[in-house]
Amino acid sequence: MMHSGIHIGFAENLTTSTVTIHIMGHTFEGIYTYIIIAAGIIATILIALILRYWMRRGVKPRLPPHVYNPLEKLLIYGIVIVGIITSLSPLGLDLTGLLVAGGFLGIIVGLAVQTVASNMFSGIILYFERPFKIGDAIQIGEFGGVVEDISIMSLKLRRWDGVLVRISNSEVFSSRIMNFGKAVARRFSFRIGISYGSDIEKARQALKEILEEHPWVLTQPPPEVNVVEYGDSSIVLEVRGWTPSSEWFSTYMEVIRKAKSKLDEVGIEIPFPQIDVHIKEPLSLRT
Repeated sequence: MMHSGIHIGFAENLTTSTVTIHIMGHTFEGIYTYIIIAAGIIATILIALILRYWMRRGVKPRLPPHVYNPLEKLLIYGIVIVGIITSLSPLGLDLTGLLVAGGFLGIIVGLAVQTVASNMFSGIILYFERPFKIGDAIQIGEFGGVVEDISIMSLKLRRWDGVLVRISNSEVFSSRIMNFGKAVARRFSFRIGISYGSDIEKARQALKEILEEHPWVLTQPPPEVNVVEYGDSSIVLEVRGWTPSSEWFSTYMEVIRKAKSKLDEVGIEIPFPQIDVHIKEPLSLRT
């Protein structure tokens, strides 16, 4: 039977029936061909389902969702696509052009998603390194704050001023990361000036009393108050103390607030910048 370039022929024997179809110069013969194709597609789907089941049982519990989900899709979709293309090969279709086109498309897409891929791989490496976790107080480059969310592509950081900042994983990976939450204790320090007429030892003892009386200032390492500079208008003292990381900010703020009151209490002057002008010759005023 012939119609519009399509020729269909039938043949029968005692064992089976076959169908020969001629379409645009291509010949597809026998039900066995279609059985092989169907079996290949079914086998591909079964392999993909088994792999997904194994990954969800063995791999998923060990990885966070933002790492596992794209990895599962990449593997499952890749197996299905390759399996279907391979299963269709008995039809005699020339898949060379499709593969070449796919290769060029892959190159174009690869160049276009280079940044995306960089962020994904950086996210995976950061996951295994675990330099921080959600809730940690960290400093990344110029940004400091608390980690609110970690994904395969980026990090969301709540800055100290409340602003939410999104930082790409590739930028995080290439930056210096300071994790304040990893340390059990942190040191705080600040400088304060006293007048040149003040008793240095009296000022040191007054400031040390603040540190020793504060409940969150640790005794080991011991707190320190030292002279670090003789400035133009004052003798500069540096106050140092250690406190649990979770109490660092509140302790630092309280100690620096009490320093002024304590020095006033013991009669130590905190000078403001001043300049003494000495006149060598008396001035004559015209009348």
